[in-house]
Amino acid sequence: LVSLFMSDLMVGLVVMPPAMLNQLYGRWVLRGDFCSLWASFDVMCCSASILNLCLISLDRYLLITSPLRYKLRMTSCRALALILTTWTLAALASFLPI
Repeated sequence: LVSLFMSDLMVGLVVMPPAMLNQLYGRWVLRGDFCSLWASFDVMCCSASILNLCLISLDRYLLITSPLRYKLRMTSCRALALILTTWTLAALASFLPI
């Protein structure tokens, strides 16, 4: 949940203000090289948010389907690895194309 909070917070603090300026002025008013960086952060944060929601759904599914084995399957190290994988995939999907 903290990872989902961080991705949504980054959308609100990093992605939305330049998008608001873009909508208000009808064109990109910031520096040109900042546009590609902003687009990368937009894709990364939105992808991380979606992947975090998928992980939360998977976690809840595992807890409901096998509650007795859940503690053995979902250790803190495995949860951290899943979160790091989520952010790595989101970063690779957003920054590699640029």
